[in-house]
Order: sequence, then structure tokens, then C-alpha cells
Amino acid sequence: MKAIYGDNIKLGILGGGQLGRMLIQEAASLDVKIHVLDPAADAPCAELANSFTQGDFRDYDTVMAFGADKDVLTIEIEDVSVQALKDLQTKGVKVCPDPKALEIIKDKGIQKQFYADNAIPTSDFQLIADGGDCKEEQLPTVLKLRTGGYDGKGVMLLRSNEDLKNAFAGPCLIEDLVDIEKELSVIIARNADGQTATFPVVELVFDPVANLVDYLFAPAEIDADLAEKAKKLATQVADALSFEGILAVEMFLTKSGEVLVNEVAPRTHNSGHHTIEANITSQFGQHLRSILNLPLGSTDTLRLGAMVNIVGEPEFTGPVKYEGLNELLATEGVYPHFYGKTMTKPYRKMGHVTILAETKTALEEKIRFVKATLRAIS
Repeated sequence: MKAIYGDNIKLGILGGGQLGRMLIQEAASLDVKIHVLDPAADAPCAELANSFTQGDFRDYDTVMAFGADKDVLTIEIEDVSVQALKDLQTKGVKVCPDPKALEIIKDKGIQKQFYADNAIPTSDFQLIADGGDCKEEQLPTVLKLRTGGYDGKGVMLLRSNEDLKNAFAGPCLIEDLVDIEKELSVIIARNADGQTATFPVVELVFDPVANLVDYLFAPAEIDADLAEKAKKLATQVADALSFEGILAVEMFLTKSGEVLVNEVAPRTHNSGHHTIEANITSQFGQHLRSILNLPLGSTDTLRLGAMVNIVGEPEFTGPVKYEGLNELLATEGVYPHFYGKTMTKPYRKMGHVTILAETKTALEEKIRFVKATLRAIS
């Protein structure tokens, strides 16, 4: 299939957050023009996009109007009008990911059932009409909203009757607690010609309060057989979805050595931010290549890497200020990325820091330094 590339190509993104912002920064190198739709006038993409449309990406008519003159549409958030994307596709607009795959992924209940139907290993689960339908005898369990959850929201650990009182309202799923050794992620890309490339497996460490990725190590400290198993599992998921674009597959490594799919994201992902400095091709460059059907780039690691999320300090809400930037910039192998968000609030993702080093010990030392030095305050 021919590559979609040229002076007049219009690439639209539904969503104007940090993922779109970093995609725009990559697109500039290929002289690809980016057009963005987002509800917020001050979205991180607004000042960088070739054109910016303020509007609701969940509204059918808004998405239809935005996408009508685009050659390619992609997303940086799942909560969009899938029906509009389907209808735009029938009108000749190339949509990545395919709306049928997005429809499966955006509802965590449908997503989990898809794994079960396709023999993809995942934790046992049950769909319930309302979070309050969870019973005492099912505890302890993980409760997830089927739709709308992101950045640590929409996930709750239920251990007691007291926890049940605060259970989410609305359609949910409950999952068995997994005896987790490590949390892993594999990012895989595929273009229309069927070329596939996987990035090395990364190891995620979560903040227990915010339920967000605190930092990650790349590559993960696992043996070669486990790494290959994780990559094959990511490929199995992408194949089952007939996926085109970039897909992040989050996994659990259990203490017994099983690798289970937790959930996926049909877009660039927090677990791939380190690739901007740590890999030959970044996840953002790979996403552009895949959706424009260009040759995929090498995913080889240049140096051991880590990524630390910069989130709003718990006690601050208001116009953002960054403490510690001078000290960070004076440190070799430390690369801050701010997302252009003007207002901070507790645990809001404000940026990330990539760290490169020669050894795991050196990475760990720099992670501690970054976490102790750089603060998003008001």
C-alpha cells in the first residue's frame, strides 16, 4: 500500500493534550501538518498545531465537521465519538486506530471479554451493572469503571465493607487480585503494509496514592525468555485486533512467572515517553510512520533509560511554577519535558523527565535526585 505523505496531507488529532503535543514536535521534523480538535482553548497542542479547533471530540457532529477535510485522523484519547470515526471512514478518511478496535478498547468490559474470547491470558473478571453490586464475598477485588477512567481515575481496590460504601456508580467490572511481581509494558507498532515493530519491554513502578506510573525502567530487568514472552503476547493482542498504528500493552508479571494482559491503550502512551531520548526511534515517530504507512524505524535501545512523571504536588492548585529546574539541567543524562499546562493541581501530569545512564544503579540514583529536586507547585 502506498505511503500517505506529501505537501498537502492533512493529519487530524482528536485530543490536544501532551501526547498530541509530543506528536506535533515529532511531525515537524517530517514537515507533516497537524490539525487538532480539543474542548479546552488552552490545550497543550493549541499553540503548536498548524490549526486548532476548539470543540468536543465526543460530539458526533463536531467530529464529522472536523474530520471532513482530513486525509488521516488519529487520537490521543479513547473517549471520542466512535460512530463519527466510522462514518468518516466510509467517506474515505483514513482512521487510525480503526474505529472497530477503538470500540473494543474504550470499554474495559468489552476489552476484557475480547481477551477471554481470543485466548489472551488475563486476570479473571466479572461484569457488573453497578459498582455497588459487588458483594462482600467477592472481596478483595479490583473495581474498574468500564468507561471514562484515565490517569489513575476509575480504578479502586476494594478490601472491606467500608470500601464498598465508596464503590463507583455505573457499569463496572471486578477483577481478581493478581499476585504481582512486576508491572510491564510493551509498545508495538504496525503499518498498513503489515510491518510490525515492538519496543523493548519496560518495567513500571506505580505511585500507590495517585495510582499513576511514578517512574519506569527501560528495558525491564527480566530475563530474555520473559521479555520474548511479553513481546509475543503484545503481538498476539495486536494481531487479534488487526491493529494499525501504535498500541501500548500493559501487563502483569506474576510471582509464579505468568504474563497477563492488564489493559491496552490504542495510542502513544506514558510507558513510551523515554523513547524520545533512549531509543533510535521514539514512539511518536513510530506512530507517525505507522499511520502514514511509512517504513517503521528501529526500536533498539541507545542507553539504559528511565522516565519519571512530573505531577502536581498534592498541596498546590493554581498557576504552575517549577522548582529545581536549574539543578536538573546541570545534571548529565537528565532531560525534562514540560507539557505546556498553565495550571497545576494535585497529581495532574505536568511533564516527565527522561534519564539515561550506564547502569541500573546510576539510573536509580538519578531517579531519587529528580524526585527530590523537581516540583510542580503554585
